[in-house]
Amino acid sequence: MTAHSRSARLMAEAAGTGFLLATVVGSGIMGETLAGGNVAIALLANTIATGAILVVLIAAFGPISGAHFNPAVTLVFRLRGEIGTTEALAYVGVQIVSGIIGVWVAHFMFEQGLAQVSVHVRSGPGQWLSESVATFGLIMTILFGIRSKGNVAVMVGLYITAAYWFTASTSFANPAVTIARSLTASFSGISPADVPGFIIAQILGSLAALGFFGLVAKGGGETPAA
Repeated sequence: MTAHSRSARLMAEAAGTGFLLATVVGSGIMGETLAGGNVAIALLANTIATGAILVVLIAAFGPISGAHFNPAVTLVFRLRGEIGTTEALAYVGVQIVSGIIGVWVAHFMFEQGLAQVSVHVRSGPGQWLSESVATFGLIMTILFGIRSKGNVAVMVGLYITAAYWFTASTSFANPAVTIARSLTASFSGISPADVPGFIIAQILGSLAALGFFGLVAKGGGETPAA
């Protein structure tokens, strides 16, 4: 953990997660509005904005809080012993609350009602597998990126940009994002009834990635980073 105070770390997590959700939902609204019914163009706009903001937010807040912005990431770092239980719980709470606030900010910017509930059904084995795969890949990208001393901000931004398109679920890969997106009736929403299935799949994917990292980077003998 960094030398910054706990309040600074929590504020960084709040700002980062809030901006992430404002970007996801806001770009979805803008994309759908301007795409004239072309869902592919709307998704492309949503994808580019999300990938870009992730690079910025992780680069900006990574040195302060680690730039988790995601309970699945926090869970993995807790299991690795890199963050304490109390702080991990505080991170998750802040991520969920600030994510919801980010959705409301997006609604306000586009002059939509703040209180909304999504009716966008995202359910079934394909969607659940997609979320497990998406979260596995995200955690793998972070852990191996840190190990290799790569540019994790760019790596995560590029991974999520790709995962939007190669997963059937468009890669939520984040329980806080999933909860927040259930509170928007816009393009990027998810029905509240489908939230538990996504979160379970995300947790399973993150745990599998942690196990995979342990096998490859430790159990098989580490190779010094170039």
